[in-house]
Parts: sequence; C-alpha cells; structure tokens
Amino acid sequence: MTNASLAGKKALVTGGSRGIGAAIARRLAADGADVAFTYQQSAAPAEALVRELADSGRNGVAIKADAADPVAVKGAVDEAARALGGLDILVNNAGIFRGGPIDDLTLDDIDQTLAVNVRAVVVASQAALAHIKEGGSIISIGSCLAERVTEPHVSLYALSKAALIGWTKGLARDLGPRGITVSIVHPGSTDTDMNPADGEGAETQRERMAIKRYGRPDDIAALIAFIAGPEGRSINGTGLTIDGGANA
Repeated sequence: MTNASLAGKKALVTGGSRGIGAAIARRLAADGADVAFTYQQSAAPAEALVRELADSGRNGVAIKADAADPVAVKGAVDEAARALGGLDILVNNAGIFRGGPIDDLTLDDIDQTLAVNVRAVVVASQAALAHIKEGGSIISIGSCLAERVTEPHVSLYALSKAALIGWTKGLARDLGPRGITVSIVHPGSTDTDMNPADGEGAETQRERMAIKRYGRPDDIAALIAFIAGPEGRSINGTGLTIDGGANA
C-alpha cells in the first residue's frame, strides 16, 4: 500500500534502472517523490522507467554514470539536484559482486569492488550534502553478509558491505546536528536477475532462512520508503536487516 508520505520530496537512487534500485525508484515515486536514478549500461530499462514514472505523475530523471568513476558520481548527484530542483533523499544502491576463491581474486576485483561499493557511497554522500537540508535522509544498501558470512567465496563483497556499517554510524554522528538521518539496509537473498529465486544455488540460500522464501525487490523498497518518510525519523545510525531470518 502506498501513500503521499513523500509528497514534494526529491530523491536520487544510484543504480536504479533494474532490480532493487528500480523497485526503490518506483516506490518513492508512488509515495509522492520525484526521482532521479543513475544507470551505467541499461539504457533501455532506464528509459522505460522514466516513462513509467512520468505516467504515474512523477518527475523521473535517468542519469548515465559509472559508479567506479568518482567524478561521474559527484556529477550525477549535482545533475539530479539541478533536474529535480533540490535533493532530500539519497539512496546508495549501486553495487557489484566479485566472488570466488580468495586465491583467484585479482587486484582489479579488489579495486573495482571497493570503488563501487565503498568509495562511490562516500563520494555521493559527500556531494549530496551540498543539497540535502534538515529532514533529509541518506540510506545505503548493505547486505546480510556484512554482519554474518554464511558461505565461502564472498569475502571481498562482505568486506565492502561491512565497511558501510562504520560509515553509516560515523556519518550519522556527523550529520545529526544538521537534522539529516543516515541508515543502512541489509537485504538477504532477493529475487532479481542477478540472484533469481530459481537460479543455481538458490535452494542452498533458501535453506538458511527461517522463512524459506526469497525476498522481493518491493520488500526492500517498502522499507526504504518508510525510513525516508516522516515515521522513520528516529531510525538513524543503524542497520535494518531484511533477509527472511537468514541471520537469525
């Protein structure tokens, strides 16, 4: 169920053309926000999402930006604020997964993972502070693997998402005097094209859950919308895990 709790708000979702990011963009718009989102290669889905947001009566803006390029990340934040007429909500969703045996990870794997999953979050958050005022929110997408690693070959990814926990806690202290909240959401196995509920290894993931069902992108989006809305103002400096009880 959606409402108008975000009416008049301006939001940027990084990595928003597909999967969880697109679901977040749709939900924020359904709750009244105008939404910009970044994409890197998925031009057709990005254009389709802009049309979808426009058809729903909201302003949608697609911005091509490589999350591994800090100049592009900052530029995307500034462009979103210009296009929307301000910025109230930043959702750091863009991320990559480089897995495998630790012996096989390359320096490029390490650099790209940290550039996209960590540095881009820091750069985007810093850039957003030129626009976000009191009452705004910065929300990052982490992972249930940030706090409890339940399988091998995900060490680098877990490292990158765990780093965001410290960033979130510290930034909440830094921005508290400005009235800006900072939080992190940790999804578990979520049914997207990157990790489909009927894909290889899906049953192994499902067995770890207390409720043995994959999450839906809409589940994550609903939580993001709540945190960004007026009823989520006391959620600050903390993480919320939404993983079907995999980490219980």
